[in-house]
Amino acid sequence: MAEKLEDLNLPNTSVQKIIKEALPDNINIGKDARSALSRAASVFVLYVTSQASNEAHKNNRKTLIAKDVIKALEELDFVNFVGPLEEALKEFKESKVKKSKSKKPSEESNSMDEDEKSEVVEDD
Repeated sequence: MAEKLEDLNLPNTSVQKIIKEALPDNINIGKDARSALSRAASVFVLYVTSQASNEAHKNNRKTLIAKDVIKALEELDFVNFVGPLEEALKEFKESKVKKSKSKKPSEESNSMDEDEKSEVVEDD
């Protein structure tokens, strides 16, 4: 676990990149506002992660999976986030399929993808 509260914050560069992509080019954001957004994003992630962890625990799993996060968002009344998250998850899985098809046959047969790993964990 983290030793200091600051250890739980998201990396500033990642948050700054998200902020920059979300705002129009002609808009600047102050250092204090950037810091506030970074902390708010960190708190949000911790909040959702905690609820998703509870979901996994209810199902006797130690590994969080996407449906735990989706269920957490629904239970925390962030239903508006579920659709975009499911779409992003779908795109992510499709890109993984494309990457795995481009692998050599010997590599493909020896490696287990993340979906297979999560299915194994779910079956336990």
